[in-house]
Amino acid sequence: MPTDLSASRTSSTWRSVTLLITAYLAVSVLTLAGIIALRNNPAAVNDAVWVRGTIVVASAVLTLSFARRAARGSARAYLRLRLVSAIMLVAIVVIDVLPGTFPLWMKVEQAICGLLLLGVVLLVNGKHLRSVFTGA
Repeated sequence: MPTDLSASRTSSTWRSVTLLITAYLAVSVLTLAGIIALRNNPAAVNDAVWVRGTIVVASAVLTLSFARRAARGSARAYLRLRLVSAIMLVAIVVIDVLPGTFPLWMKVEQAICGLLLLGVVLLVNGKHLRSVFTGA
């Protein structure tokens, strides 16, 4: 069980994590709205864009849920947050380097999401939060 959830530094860190994930969710939802708006433009929206856009929104919702539960002391949610944020960050990097599958606008959007998730990954894997959950 975490030992230091109410400390000022811990609260501040969780606020930062939540803010970054909320921004990630907002960008993802706006992107899905854009995909819907551009659905009749095959140069802008292909099947891969639909699949990726949907997965990103779902992962953002889960990530926010994990963060909220972890901030309340759930070690399992904390582990899930660490895993999902890192996996999605790697997936975003792969998407951005793959030639041809995604249009440029989607790669830019994914880069923005990647930067937001990089902040999350750095914070949740940082020494402070890890020590909170290990009691060290």
